Amino acid sequence: MSDVVYSVSGMSCGHCESAVTREVTAIPGVTSVTAVASTGLLTIGSDQPVDDETVRAAVDEAGYELVGRA
Repeated sequence: MSDVVYSVSGMSCGHCESAVTREVTAIPGVTSVTAVASTGLLTIGSDQPVDDETVRAAVDEAGYELVGRA
């Protein structure tokens, strides 16, 4: 299992955290997701490598912008 931390732009509240968490959790192989609006950080735990573009698409679907790996 590995953790990857990303920076996300636009999260400002608990609702934002929930929206991002919901979309990213749906990615195959993802085992844990922690989105923190106050820092703009998204931590993803997975049992296999997760493609950055797949994460970007999920964050975009939630309405936010994936800046990149933190």
